[in-house]
Parts: sequence; C-alpha cells; structure tokens
Amino acid sequence: MRRTLAVSALSLIVLSGATQAQAQARPELALPAPTGAKPVGTTSLYLVDASRRDPWNPEADKRELMVSLWYPAKRATGKRAPYVTPQESAAILKEVPGLEGVAPDALTKTRTHARTGAPVRTAKGGLPLVIMSPGFTFPRATLTSLAEDLASRGYLVAAVEHTYESVATTFPDGRTTSCLACVKGQDGAKVAASRVTDVRFVLDELLKGRWGKVIDRSAIAMAGHSMGGNSAAQAMLADSRVKAGVNLDGTFNPIVAPLDRPFLLIGSPKHTPGGADESWRESWANLTGWKRWITVAGTDHSAFVDYAVLRPALGIPAQELDGTRALRITRAHLAAFLDRHLLGERTPVEDFPEVTDQSRNASAFSAAH
Repeated sequence: MRRTLAVSALSLIVLSGATQAQAQARPELALPAPTGAKPVGTTSLYLVDASRRDPWNPEADKRELMVSLWYPAKRATGKRAPYVTPQESAAILKEVPGLEGVAPDALTKTRTHARTGAPVRTAKGGLPLVIMSPGFTFPRATLTSLAEDLASRGYLVAAVEHTYESVATTFPDGRTTSCLACVKGQDGAKVAASRVTDVRFVLDELLKGRWGKVIDRSAIAMAGHSMGGNSAAQAMLADSRVKAGVNLDGTFNPIVAPLDRPFLLIGSPKHTPGGADESWRESWANLTGWKRWITVAGTDHSAFVDYAVLRPALGIPAQELDGTRALRITRAHLAAFLDRHLLGERTPVEDFPEVTDQSRNASAFSAAH
C-alpha cells in the first residue's frame, strides 16, 4: 500500500488535537533538565555525501547534511548550546497563526542544558550510539530534550537533519534551506528511503571518523518521531548494524519483511489496535523480535518531542497532558528500552497511569484480522 504524506503547514502539526481554550500563559521557554548524572556536551557536524545527488533539489549534485551530537561530558564547560538559529526560529514560527506578538527569534531563547564543545567522557568498550530522526517538516532540534536526557545517561546521540525535509536548515556558511519536499501528496515511502540512505551515510561517517574511536559498534540503535520513527524500522531492515529501534507516534510504511530485532512503539491514543492509524497493526506481526506497543493518554502527535513544552510556553494550544510529564514518560520508556537492549541492563520504569501497554491487545487484534 502506498502511503502519501498529507503535507500541510507546520501549524496543523503543532496545533493538532487541541483547542484555543487550552492555551496557557507564556512562561520561560525552557526544556526539562536531563535526568542522568552526567553533564552533557554537544557539537554539530556538517557532512557531504558526494556520491549521490540531492533527492529534493535537482540543482544540487551532492547531499549536504547537518547532524547534532550530544554526549556525556567530563565537565560542564562551555556555553549553553543554542536551540535553533534565528533563521530557523523565524521559519518555524511563521507557520503558526496567531503569534503576531511573538518575536521571530523567540525560539533561539529556549533554554537548553548541553554545553558546546565540552570534553567527551569516554567509556570502557565505547559509548552506545543512538541515531535520531525527526518528524517530516520538524527540525532536528525538536529532539533535543530526548537527546540531552540520553546523553546524561551515558549515550552518544546523533540527530540527523534531513535537508529539504525540514521547515528550515541552517548551514555553517549561513545558508538556510526550506522544505522542498513539502508538496501535497508526497510519497512517504520515498521520504523514508531517502532517510535510510542519509542515516547509513551518517553512520559510516561517524564510525570512520574521530567519533568512531569512542563508539561501541555493537550497541547502535535508531529512534525517530513521526516519519523518523517509520524510517527507523526501514533503516533496521536495510542495515544490520542498527540493533534496536523506536517509533514515536509515526505512521509506518507497512513492514512487509520480518524485523527480528527489538522494537518499541510509543504513541498517542490514535495508535490503539483498531485505532485511526492502521499501519501499526499492519506491521505488528512482522516485528518478530522483542517488541512493545504502548500508548500515552492525553497526548497528541507532537507531545513526544520538545513541542510538548514549547507550545504551551508560546501560548499555542497543546496536548491535554502536561508537557513536562509527557516528556518524562517518553524519556523514561526510551531510556529503559535502550538500556535493556544495548547495555543489557534492567532500568525500572515508574508506573505511569497514563500509559497503557497495548502489546497483548495488538497481537490478539492482529490474529483476529
């Protein structure tokens, strides 16, 4: 079945499932503090894949990518990392109606917790690596709170900006690209295939470069939001180096071949068995390794990334569940899954009443249909 992306303004994604009555006062723009014991460092990489033309820009004879890295640091030295560039902030906010009183650079003031250029804290055997991929139109910055938390727990995290699939991407030379892929009826399978190629290239570059000396090559996972979660499964099918995967509320291009490695599904209430998004049920049987499917009450599509806390802070209607708690739930389940399947460690997870494990229901529903 061919899945197409209903490409609309970012406002329709940011405002999904909410009403104006849910808007709150505008507190400080800040991400929740990481929960791990280690300080966090960050840096950005500019990577060029000269072996292929850009899939979205016919004038580009090479694929250019920006990647953000977060890692456990020896000490909290250096300035706090900026959240987005002024150009990216303006492009994101331009998509949201009703923000006439908000300065275009407002998102640049978002308080992060990672320090730019802080020295890396290495580990015996290397650091486990998590590749992260954002939602379609979403900048990689929207994964910051998840990445900072994992880094504080000892993970190296690499978030890939899929150029021309984000509302705005700023390069080191000051260029800011737009979302050329954002056309009505865009083919989701084409987007996912391009992302798989991006991720495999980034993984190659990380493993052969200076970062390869600190990575545990036996402990690599991929996690993504929306299209990024769909792409995580497709990347695992294409590349055996990726040992575990996570889909945060993303519609699948159905998994038609067995995927025998651990996979975690975390979604909003529409992702119940028999719910509005049938792609999870269609793919469930072909997840043949360890698997879990959970839903979180009171969430919407953007509640699993930074928009969970940024929307209320900007006065934009958001999910019913408090944004800080939504991220707390996502972080806890993500970390426990990765600890178990990359490190072999059992990390207890609080019993959140908002969380429902749908795994047994999904298996029974799939068998009946």
